[in-house]
Amino acid sequence: MDIKLENVTKIYGIQKAVDNLSFEVKTGEILGFLGPNGAGKTTTMKAISCYLDLNHGEIKVGDMSVTKNPEKVKRHIGYLPENNPLYIDMTIIDYLRFVAQLQGIPAPMVNNRIYEMIQVCGLKGEKHKKIRELSKGYKQRVGLAQALIHDPEVLILDEPTTGLDPNQIVEIRELIKKIGKEKTVILSSHILAEVEATCDRILIINKGKIVADGTSEELRKQAQGEEILKIEILGGDRNEIYRSLQALDTVRLVDFSDQEENIFEVESKKGMQSAKNIFNLCAERNWYIGQLTPVETKLEDVFREVTSN
Repeated sequence: MDIKLENVTKIYGIQKAVDNLSFEVKTGEILGFLGPNGAGKTTTMKAISCYLDLNHGEIKVGDMSVTKNPEKVKRHIGYLPENNPLYIDMTIIDYLRFVAQLQGIPAPMVNNRIYEMIQVCGLKGEKHKKIRELSKGYKQRVGLAQALIHDPEVLILDEPTTGLDPNQIVEIRELIKKIGKEKTVILSSHILAEVEATCDRILIINKGKIVADGTSEELRKQAQGEEILKIEILGGDRNEIYRSLQALDTVRLVDFSDQEENIFEVESKKGMQSAKNIFNLCAERNWYIGQLTPVETKLEDVFREVTSN
């Protein structure tokens, strides 16, 4: 089920938490939703989940309007908020039965749905425990189970791995990827490596506006602009190699990557590539290449660049 936001604005007092925001998420897509604190991520996710009224704009889940048919939309959305509110004195099974009843699942189907969620979310060994006895990781699993129990087409996850250890993060990440094959998922996180590993597409907002949208590879390429190569050239004088690289027509800048070794960072002129010219230069001078690798912009660098203003 697709999600479409058109010119969405939400104002708190004089603060525009979300400012004329428009984007679309396709069925079966996992969208990573990034931004600094206060950027408008949670506000947007709450608006999609029908927890907030908009000042302006429209959100559609499938062909249903969030503003006109909120109760209908809610039946198609599973929502895991950042603080994951749970009834900690209930056992997992009792809690999931309670949620299933709240979601209007027909009584004959409730036990089957509880069993499915326990299997899908890896809760089999803990199912009779009270929620207060669970680790943070298992509490997050229970949160995912409650969001999924009514089999929604759309899943909204706000910081689903907050407070988890590295092993738990990997487990939850794999679970989300598995779920995302069949559902539309919006996932917010401060862990950029997690978003890159989990999501099909990344959308970054800052001060309520979209500042970047694309796959992690596309965002890195857009931020990087010119080609940068890290290259080790052996068999020649370091200074002579430096001058020769700098003299190539395609090269804009050469820098020493290592103060002791013949390793250089070569930045090409805009729209140009230098690898072929470097190979030819080395062949002419009887130098040989120890390594030649492109320097990729990290997603962290992209994030800092687009949210620094």
